[in-house]
Amino acid sequence: MTELPKTFDPAAIEARWYAHWEQEGLFRPERPQAEPWTIVNPPPNVTGSLHIGHALDNTLQDILTRHARLKGKDALWVVGTDHAGIATQMVVERNLAQQGVKRTDIGRDDFVARIWDWKAESGGQITRQLRRLGCSMDWANERFTMDEGFSRAVLKVFVELHRQGLLYRDKRLVNWDAGLGTAISDLEVETREVQGKFWHLTYPLADGSGTISVATTRPETMLADMAVAVNPDDPRYTALIGAQVRLPITGRLIPIVADEHADPELGSGAVKITPGHDFNDFEVGRRAGIEARDMLNMLDAKARICQTADGLVPEALIGLDRFEARQAVIALLEEAGVLERVEDRVIQTPYGDRSGVVIEPWLTDQWYVDAKTLAQPAIEAVRSGAIKLVPASWEKTFFNWMENIQPWCVSRQLWWGHQIPAWFAEDGRAFVAETEEEAQAQAGAGVVLTRDPDVLDTWFSSALWPFATLGWPDAADPTLGGRYPNDVLVSGFDILFFWDARMMMQGMQFMKDVPFRTLYLHGLVRAADGSKMSKSKGNTVDPLGLIDQYGADALRFFMAAMESQGRDIKMDERRVEGYRNFATKLWNAARFAQANGIGASATLDAPVATLAVNKWIIAETVKTVQAVDLALADYRFDGAANAIYQFVWSRFCDWYLELIKPVLQGGEAGGEETRAVAGWVLDQILVLLHPFMPFITEELWHAMGSRDHDLIVAQWPMADARALDPEAEREIDWLIRLVGDIRAARTELNVPPGARLPLHVRDAHDDTLARLDRQASVLARLARVDRAEGDAASGGAAQVVVDEATFILPLEGVIDLDAERARLTKAIAAAEKERDALGARLGNASFVERAKPEAVDKARADHADKMAEAARLHAALGRLG
Repeated sequence: MTELPKTFDPAAIEARWYAHWEQEGLFRPERPQAEPWTIVNPPPNVTGSLHIGHALDNTLQDILTRHARLKGKDALWVVGTDHAGIATQMVVERNLAQQGVKRTDIGRDDFVARIWDWKAESGGQITRQLRRLGCSMDWANERFTMDEGFSRAVLKVFVELHRQGLLYRDKRLVNWDAGLGTAISDLEVETREVQGKFWHLTYPLADGSGTISVATTRPETMLADMAVAVNPDDPRYTALIGAQVRLPITGRLIPIVADEHADPELGSGAVKITPGHDFNDFEVGRRAGIEARDMLNMLDAKARICQTADGLVPEALIGLDRFEARQAVIALLEEAGVLERVEDRVIQTPYGDRSGVVIEPWLTDQWYVDAKTLAQPAIEAVRSGAIKLVPASWEKTFFNWMENIQPWCVSRQLWWGHQIPAWFAEDGRAFVAETEEEAQAQAGAGVVLTRDPDVLDTWFSSALWPFATLGWPDAADPTLGGRYPNDVLVSGFDILFFWDARMMMQGMQFMKDVPFRTLYLHGLVRAADGSKMSKSKGNTVDPLGLIDQYGADALRFFMAAMESQGRDIKMDERRVEGYRNFATKLWNAARFAQANGIGASATLDAPVATLAVNKWIIAETVKTVQAVDLALADYRFDGAANAIYQFVWSRFCDWYLELIKPVLQGGEAGGEETRAVAGWVLDQILVLLHPFMPFITEELWHAMGSRDHDLIVAQWPMADARALDPEAEREIDWLIRLVGDIRAARTELNVPPGARLPLHVRDAHDDTLARLDRQASVLARLARVDRAEGDAASGGAAQVVVDEATFILPLEGVIDLDAERARLTKAIAAAEKERDALGARLGNASFVERAKPEAVDKARADHADKMAEAARLHAALGRLG
């Protein structure tokens, strides 16, 4: 046994234990005969640093992994990082810019080499930070989405999908980031509300018979208008369907088409259609019979005005930035007399989350995956229960998105990433193959090939994470050694479609099985007021700062205790501090145990117990194990954490250790039994708590005595119902209620703490009287009462009712009864006055409707407190008789 320091200092133990676990290979102990259990970590960006969302996501995964390991399973937590195409390229480009160098100055090969150099030097920041959080990952087999084996898997999947007709090249609209010069995914688009304008335009009919009015937030796009749409059921425009409009500025003739996209209730009911620059218009154009190859494009890759295919854009506008062009177009429209009016409007505007520039829908040739075909098996897997979504409330959203899924654009105009394995001949034909030699063989001798310069979307490669990290396609065993499918995936709900669903699609396509059996979707960590955290608001929280201040265990326990299925977490540093106090309480309990000869248990099974208090704590331990097992089986992290918390704080520390003090200090029999039971219970606590608080539990595990193994690979407790003793449980529960009620009465009536009171009992059954005899020494010490025979003197006594018996505490001469009655009466009046005032405010509909929600919530909480206080004081006054 190693004597523990008086003060619990997380920093003194965390780095030491983590290094020990990792060096000893305890995150992946050799268990060749054990049941496999696998989870893969959502790979964080190699450029990233630990944020509060990572802390939540990885804490939950570590709880499950450590629990599985303690259950004796061959637990594998796959770890790695994502190459993060855009983010990484931006970091290295910024570094070069500080040296006055552009990537185009050094060429692609040299630039990519610089990125690999950067990764070697700076790319491990987040993995070091995950270690600080206590994540028990299989670092010995860390993966990277650009490593050699993983890259082979990516190329194979691309080629196979193309061969199967599920991946193709097409001209469609994409989210184009003109600042980065690449297409980006929806996830990388940030919609902001900005003050904009709505320009109402008059388009003349070609035959001169009239005009039609349209409105737009982007007037410059009229340079590429190809139609005006009206609703087929709008009687105002029925006669105009099929007629032509002559566009101002360009003079282009465009048709009026019927399409339900035009809403008769909005504006004029007529909508300008620019299929090459608006996602809705693109679909309208296709329904009107316009092929994508024929749609007009008026912007280049830098979002500057370029000439359309029909050559009708005025030369004066060519080369202008889109926003400069907007002002020029407005001036030309005013000059032509077709600008009806302008109204101010708040516009939902898409921005690139990294570049900060406005995103343009842009018509370009890209590679696409037939997501609709791949989605069908994934939909069926969720519908059949082969993949279980937790919480199930996400199923409706999942089905709605998957059943309406669009083709997935997987190409990006970057240099960093998996270069697309496609080679183009001079005539435009594409040859897809894993190697250039194979592509050349397809093209034939003498055909000059040029490789596609684009790279793949990082979501394409990370969609292979559950099986490519396990050795596919090199592994001979298609089930990858029993590791596929993974047991569970833990993910934020915000990447359900960008990552989780795509893993389902790719896994079922290539492994012919689901990638994971359970998908657990957690919420977001929000600021204390419930708002979303953002750097611009200045309300982000640094998890490493919290770890520095309170320890990793406290932060982890906060995350688990607050993680309630389907809800976001409100950040509350006071709760983190509270769980640091919880760790300190456990530390002090272990020090008390050491001081009283309680050490490491010599048995996994509960020791034989004869004393009721020992039978009770064994039963309480078993019930806690049952509660934690059930909660973790249902992914109720909050339920599991709170079951342990209540047991450790209230049952073990506050009551059991107090109840056994007379035995431990030699005044009563049963000391050897009690030490054995207390040591066993403390061991059970350490194992149960280990997945949540790994550092303090490992430290205490070794401090309590000599062990032949570390706690991280100990055995999870068995919830043995044979250890339950209902009679002992009832007796100690009765004792706790009696002591608690007597203490409350003493406090409410201002009885001096040191005063000893006689305890009379009335209407008690024989079993209650027997309990009073058995527990007399405990009552004397914890409640400061001594059993007295006969009836108590009438009046001036506190009365406590527990079950059938009334316990009477004479107070004559102990307190000033008249003064106490007066004090209680005055306190009751004050509490009732505040209660009624708050009740009146809450009864005022104007206050409830107009006040801030937090003010209403506080008023309700204060009202409940004052109601409870008044009731408590009335009870105290009533006790005086």
